[in-house]
Amino acid sequence: MNFKAEQAVGSLEYNSLRKDLIIPEYGRHLQKLVDQMLIIEDKDRRNKAANYIISVMGNLNPHLRDVADFQHKLWDQLFIMADFNLDVDSPYPIPSRELLSKKPEKLAYPQNFPKYRYYGNNIKYMIDVANKWEEGELKNALVLVIANHMKKCYLSWNKDTVEDEVIFNHLLELSNGKLNLAKTNEELSQTHNLMKVNKKMSNKSNYGTSSKSIHKKKNINPKITKRK
Repeated sequence: MNFKAEQAVGSLEYNSLRKDLIIPEYGRHLQKLVDQMLIIEDKDRRNKAANYIISVMGNLNPHLRDVADFQHKLWDQLFIMADFNLDVDSPYPIPSRELLSKKPEKLAYPQNFPKYRYYGNNIKYMIDVANKWEEGELKNALVLVIANHMKKCYLSWNKDTVEDEVIFNHLLELSNGKLNLAKTNEELSQTHNLMKVNKKMSNKSNYGTSSKSIHKKKNINPKITKRK
């Protein structure tokens, strides 16, 4: 093996000897550009190199150019790829390692088991909000909307008629005795009108499912030839 061949073999890089990529989506070459930028001593040249790398990162994701805060995300990713050791003039606040390693808070999944499950958890949330509102026409209108929605949910689950008094009693119970429509002259929407709404929504969902199956059946393999 001559000297040039030995030199070429000596310059080869093996994956086992390479550093792990911080953001693998951008590839090894872009990470090398970031590493070369870090050793530039002149800050003006370093700023130019940073803006050049940002433009390359943007060209790798052209479909995200119109997304809000896209440039902000690119600058954050640049600092992350530089292991937060980059000293450049960023147009956005510089992220910190502590902020990146901070774990998100756990989602508060509903663990309650309501007595009337056909109303759902959202109804209980709406009732709790209505309890906090001041007395007036706006609150009365909200309570009436909640009661009508409860009646619609009841009918969609039970598929039968229901008296307004039943809904009023459930509303009174779920609101801990604070929302009492039985003392008013309010009447809820007629059962047949609510049943029409439920049926219409059900037909829409069924039509979407059936139309998809029809289109699948019509998707005949073009390779199959007609009989002669």
